[in-house]
Amino acid sequence: MSAPPKSASLFTPILIGGSIILLINFSLRASFGVFQIPVAQEFGWPRTDFSLAIAIQNLAWGIGQPIFGALAEKWGDKFAIVLGTFLYALGLVFSAYATTPEAMQLWEIAVGFGIAGTGFGVILAIVGRAASDENRSLALGIATAAGSAGQVFGAPLAEILLAYMSWQSVFLIFAALVMTILLFLPLLGKGKPASRQELHESLGTVLGRAFRDPSYLMIFAGFFSCGYQLAFITAHFPAMVAESCGPIAPGGLLASIGITTTSALGAIAISVIGLANIGGAIFAGWLGKRYMKKYLLAGVYTLRTIASAAFILMPITPTSVLIFSLVMGALWLATVPLTSGLVAYIYGLRYMGTLYGFVFLSHQLGSFLGVWLGGKLYDIYGNYTLVWWVGVGIGAFSALIHLPIREKPLASLGDAPMTAKAAA
Repeated sequence: MSAPPKSASLFTPILIGGSIILLINFSLRASFGVFQIPVAQEFGWPRTDFSLAIAIQNLAWGIGQPIFGALAEKWGDKFAIVLGTFLYALGLVFSAYATTPEAMQLWEIAVGFGIAGTGFGVILAIVGRAASDENRSLALGIATAAGSAGQVFGAPLAEILLAYMSWQSVFLIFAALVMTILLFLPLLGKGKPASRQELHESLGTVLGRAFRDPSYLMIFAGFFSCGYQLAFITAHFPAMVAESCGPIAPGGLLASIGITTTSALGAIAISVIGLANIGGAIFAGWLGKRYMKKYLLAGVYTLRTIASAAFILMPITPTSVLIFSLVMGALWLATVPLTSGLVAYIYGLRYMGTLYGFVFLSHQLGSFLGVWLGGKLYDIYGNYTLVWWVGVGIGAFSALIHLPIREKPLASLGDAPMTAKAAA
């Protein structure tokens, strides 16, 4: 685990290295929606089959998150990242040779575990522990934004490569890119010994106290809708735009920059979401050190609910797609630095990776439902309208459930209360 810097410097090697790893991870992760149509067309699979593969990937990601958090806290951060990197690459390689839905779904389990080992649960815990008290919330926002920056490049890169080669070849290229994560491990520094108070409590004690706390359960439940919305949009929005959006004007602005098909617009929409979220995640991290995180989270979910309802109620046009992508992008991963920061503030930093990992499991349960239900209801109704409205309702629920959270450091059992400064 990474030692806090002696100075109050924000841009430490640990923050830079962690941000690059998240950028690589999520640039590839965010591209899977682009493969919906090519994979289905090649094998004649219904939309449900590949959707289920991505849904299983998200579920494995969620299950793997607390596991990799615990591995990092037991055996070291680098051990968890190396294991995650190899699983990620291995899953992509074998997915490239899958010819049945069952084989694809099986190997996406490895991809999901690989994403967990190189994703938010492990990396944000490293960044959070290494940052100073005053910079922690902003550092988490910057690392989160780096992951979203990868989204700017991942989907368009996949779209470009698919124009010249098969989707199988693209998966193999992505597997090679995943392995470059190992080059940035030296930036993450060396481990640090646990403090006397940290050694006093076991992981089981901390987990038991958290799961008996209603605030932790509300954080867990509230993160469900974030996963539902984000995973559904990542997996299905490119196809939704390609099939439902009005035509692109031949002489318009989009055509002048080379976006002439709704398929290309769908890929660009994911990129726009990622671009907008760079500012949104950093701004959320900045706000998190000034205002109560539970109210900021309630506000983010409220704005998402309004934006989603407005989009589906209006005709889907290239303009509405880009406006929605900008708005949703600004709110996209704004929940991550706020939720992870809230967990660290209330429950401390020692087991932040595992505690946030269990919260993230809820996120990925929502992801599984959003991706799978999107494909299932599409096959039944031929459109995404019903599953979109389900997401609107779940988002409104999350906005409400964050309000009663007790946003104060939870005292250690049998010890003096933890100070706000120690847990912030």
